[in-house]
Amino acid sequence: MSDIIVIGGGIAGLSAAARLSADAQVTVLEQESSTGYHASGRSAALYEENYGLPSTVALNTASKSYHYEANGGYLSPRGFLIVAQADEQEAYETDRATLGLDAISIDRACAFVPILNRANLAFAGYHPDALDIDTDRLMQDFIRMLKTNGGRVVTKSPVTAVTRTADGWRVTAGGVDYTCATLVNAAGAWADRIAQMAGIPPLGITPHRRSMARIPAPSGHDVAQWPLFFGVGETWYAKPDAGALIVSPAEEDPVEPHDAWADDMVLAEGIARYENMVSAPVTRLLASWAGLRSFAPDRALVLGPDPNDATFFWCAGQGGYGFQTAPAASQLVADLVMGRSPALAPELVTQLTPDRFNP
Repeated sequence: MSDIIVIGGGIAGLSAAARLSADAQVTVLEQESSTGYHASGRSAALYEENYGLPSTVALNTASKSYHYEANGGYLSPRGFLIVAQADEQEAYETDRATLGLDAISIDRACAFVPILNRANLAFAGYHPDALDIDTDRLMQDFIRMLKTNGGRVVTKSPVTAVTRTADGWRVTAGGVDYTCATLVNAAGAWADRIAQMAGIPPLGITPHRRSMARIPAPSGHDVAQWPLFFGVGETWYAKPDAGALIVSPAEEDPVEPHDAWADDMVLAEGIARYENMVSAPVTRLLASWAGLRSFAPDRALVLGPDPNDATFFWCAGQGGYGFQTAPAASQLVADLVMGRSPALAPELVTQLTPDRFNP
């Protein structure tokens, strides 16, 4: 018997399990053959402190020192550039204020990204403190922490039943029964389904598809030092990736939980919006894929005990912010599971715990 079972081997589940393993015997159950298979393996891997709702920004800020300092740090310079046409000024000003970007000249924007189309570019904003996250090393270090403390990760273990027992929970996964005193639901897009198996009311966690394409470096440019650049209202974005560019239409289409794939029409529309702001057309794709960003109805993360059963904990609704919030979010989950006073401000904890859905 484990003290705690964590369902879900993405960054949310792995980080929470690692934190909990200092005080408990922890088992992570992952349905796929490897950890980080779904949303975590398809992340844009960016740390932008000002990105998200106020509660998300607060978690980003609380996670900053860990990202910078733990195990030598996980961040490297990238930068964040917004570009807009003349008729998009209002949306540009809103995004610039929300994200804390400095207005920059067209010449400076084109120095950052030489393929920008000057004929269509009217406004630009820049923030130097957007950073790449070494997502694979972050996940592997959390796994190492978990295993060093005696915990384990069991892959190829899709959960088929969750039963309340007299002294905790019995979870059937991959044909094997596991028991624990406390259950942590970090199942991402499947979080509501896990809750329903356990007899816990679902919270309305809804996965949303985001498609992506990898294209060759435009016109032979070295893109390594380019910032992430995107259109106002996040209608598309492009990010350097291993000598190529990732281009996304940045859509958020609600879907059922599944192994996501790119929607060709949505991808084509997003690439067209990208092409409108650059001078180098997209002539071929190197690859395409999609990930699922799962949101609660209010789009804030859900971290803490379910109001119907204090032994069932939610660690869900990361909505694309999983990596950048992981250090602080996982510590909050661990503090709440272990009955400690959280380091985060009480008003922030109130915005994140599931009690907010039952005023």
